[in-house]
Amino acid sequence: MAELNTGDGGGGKGGKVRSKKQNSKVDLTAMVDLAFLLITFFMLTTSLSKPQSMDLSLPDKDPNEKDNKDTKVDENRTMTVILGADNKMVYYMGLLATPKVGPKDIAYGKDGIRRELLTQKKAVLAYSTALGKPKNGIIVIIKPTKKSNYRNLVDILDEMAISGVETYAIVPEFTPEETKLIDKKPE
Repeated sequence: MAELNTGDGGGGKGGKVRSKKQNSKVDLTAMVDLAFLLITFFMLTTSLSKPQSMDLSLPDKDPNEKDNKDTKVDENRTMTVILGADNKMVYYMGLLATPKVGPKDIAYGKDGIRRELLTQKKAVLAYSTALGKPKNGIIVIIKPTKKSNYRNLVDILDEMAISGVETYAIVPEFTPEETKLIDKKPE
């Protein structure tokens, strides 16, 4: 006769049936893969979100000249815009001692500085074309005072882009006459 296996480990005596213990290890391979994917994703997205900037064109300096301190520009092509406190802006064409236009207070926006930039840009292009240099456009010198705010500077840079002025510079240096001009009270 065949013997019946009772599962008690032999001997045939009655007893408890032991169950096998399950392996309690968790496979973390998928979790590690996910972590590396997330790290890679965030590294890629932060490197792609660079701040935008505008191109700034400045007059070239002649490398053959020994003294490159001052770059001379044609006063007929130069417009100076001074930014002051309380959204005040003053502009003039040429040199302050002998201005071609101004100095005048002007407002921001399409009916203010933008209209004047476009008018002066056309006049300068006509002047340059008459000299045989039709590519020489207007040069705008932006002078923000310490009392002006950052928004005014951004606004005037936006106006440069909107009106298509290619050559402009931000120069935080003032002559005493320019300081008096921007600090005088409106009448």
